[in-house]
Amino acid sequence: MSDENNTQHNLEERILEAAKSVFMEKGYTDASMSEIAERVGINRPGLHYYFRTKDKMFHAVFGMIVESIIPKFQDILLQKDIPVAQRIELLVNAYYQMLQENPSLPLFIVREINRDADFLVDTFSQLNVEPFFGKLRQSLQEEMASGKIRQVPLRVVFFTFYSALIFPFISRNLVTRLMMEKDETFETILEQWKPCIIRQMVNLLSMK
Repeated sequence: MSDENNTQHNLEERILEAAKSVFMEKGYTDASMSEIAERVGINRPGLHYYFRTKDKMFHAVFGMIVESIIPKFQDILLQKDIPVAQRIELLVNAYYQMLQENPSLPLFIVREINRDADFLVDTFSQLNVEPFFGKLRQSLQEEMASGKIRQVPLRVVFFTFYSALIFPFISRNLVTRLMMEKDETFETILEQWKPCIIRQMVNLLSMK
């Protein structure tokens, strides 16, 4: 890669990181191209050279997040030789790491679902993540059919896992103000909650 191309690539990465911060903080509606350009230290025409519209920038930011996490989660979920409880623990650990690096992500997703669910679904469609969800759906259905895990509607699996996983992050401000003991940290609370998530999922899916 030439120095010029390398410089352009680095600038594009800086734009995406700045855009991610602004979208996470303010949501799609209140995020402005001007603020993103200002955070990067360039003017709006320079920003439009890389991303002509806010929609395109949003898709790029969301794609950056999704593409960074899906391979890791897919590797865990599709390892059928690993016991369910162990896979759930590995998955929770991976999500915890991702959410601690992006603590505003759960609230951002909830906000965007409420703002315009169709837009979010369209963003997912453009990222071509359906093959991943298709593999996941097929894998779970095969394990249920073979008797390895209990037959449960997939939406129940989804609701149970994600509600338990992300609610501490969504309610973080309330938790840290009202429910945290002296000398505790939010990370301490997460570690205490993690076994509860695993236990809920194992109880939901286990055949025993």
